[in-house]
Amino acid sequence: MEQTPPSAPGRAAKAQAPQPPRKPERIVGRLREERRLKQEQERAAAARDLTGISDIGVADGPAPGVDGERRRGRGAVSNAAGRFEPHAREAFDDGWESLDELPVFQTSVTVEKPRTIINRNNSPDVGFDRSINPYRGCEHGCVYCFARPTHAYQGYSAGLDFETKLFAKPDAPELLAKELSKPGYEPRTIALGINTDGYQPIEREWRLTRRILEVLRDFGHPVGIVTKSALVLRDLDILGPMAERGLAKVALSVTTLDHKLARIMEPRAATPMRRIETIRRLSEAGVPTAVLAAPMIPAINDAELERILDTAAAAGATEAGYVMIRLPLEILDLFKEWLLTHFPDRYRHVLSLVKEMHGGKEYDSTFGQRMSGSGPYAWTVARRFEIAAERLGLNKRHLRLTNRHFRRPPRPGEQLSLFGEER
Repeated sequence: MEQTPPSAPGRAAKAQAPQPPRKPERIVGRLREERRLKQEQERAAAARDLTGISDIGVADGPAPGVDGERRRGRGAVSNAAGRFEPHAREAFDDGWESLDELPVFQTSVTVEKPRTIINRNNSPDVGFDRSINPYRGCEHGCVYCFARPTHAYQGYSAGLDFETKLFAKPDAPELLAKELSKPGYEPRTIALGINTDGYQPIEREWRLTRRILEVLRDFGHPVGIVTKSALVLRDLDILGPMAERGLAKVALSVTTLDHKLARIMEPRAATPMRRIETIRRLSEAGVPTAVLAAPMIPAINDAELERILDTAAAAGATEAGYVMIRLPLEILDLFKEWLLTHFPDRYRHVLSLVKEMHGGKEYDSTFGQRMSGSGPYAWTVARRFEIAAERLGLNKRHLRLTNRHFRRPPRPGEQLSLFGEER
């Protein structure tokens, strides 16, 4: 009987043993190289796409616009002429280093003298029919701000001019008192800081928002505030007592919890954590507080929706909302420049999702669609928001401010009511 040599099984086992896996560093290196090549392709494709934008004319290469040092701390990349201007102006180097002589963009404030201060609207997309904007333009520098195109009515650009050439309305409190005193005025909640933020940096000096709140307090008039600034805490001495009477509520707009991303999206607004802390302090002071995840930008900050709601709810927010990005008029070109500058590898993907939300267009102004969009992607974001809000107990009850305290303070020399009114 033949016996198998003892070494045979060892040789067979050795032959059948699996080959050692490829070294992880080789796989990582290959993936990194593939990612780099894909990013380069996306940058080149994005630059080609931008050649169709008016007044830009970009070929393969760096993003267009004003030199980075001149616009440091600003949101927009360029400063194209307003859409009503007869001529387009563009700074260029004439070969004598003339661009080096151009100054950096500094904030300036011009006094504006309007005849009325309460703005009216009939849009079904917002929950108010009147608002007050003590300022025109906004130093926060959010490139996606829907108010940017309004600067064209002043002969200025929706780009860097909107962030640097500001207008203040010093007569706003007196105009407001005059309008509220009219016999036919019917009180309803006034929204403060809608077109531009009433607590932007220049409010520290001008204090127009505070003076407006003082007028509303004296009249017993309800007010809802939307802001990205922690400066709203300065006015807790007014907002606290008003909230006790059902006359005030505040919403903080939080677009991201990433500090670096926030500096790109909103260069001169409060940091995300300061806004969350503001929600906490307002809530502790008894002021009803909401969080607005607005705007949600596809493939930029949309993945943070649940985290934003979680963090705000933990800080004391009781209501929440969200808005998808809107790109009307000049904002579209400004947004494309911004994307190419900061996220060139995501440029085409972001715009493809934006178009998907608007039936193949980059913007749809239809009421009911413009702020939320339609289609699979918009539906998914809406369901994510609803599920997160339900889980966190947000929006269980929407606070309605009261009009029952409204009264017109007596004018000098006017006889007081015999029985007075409840305050």
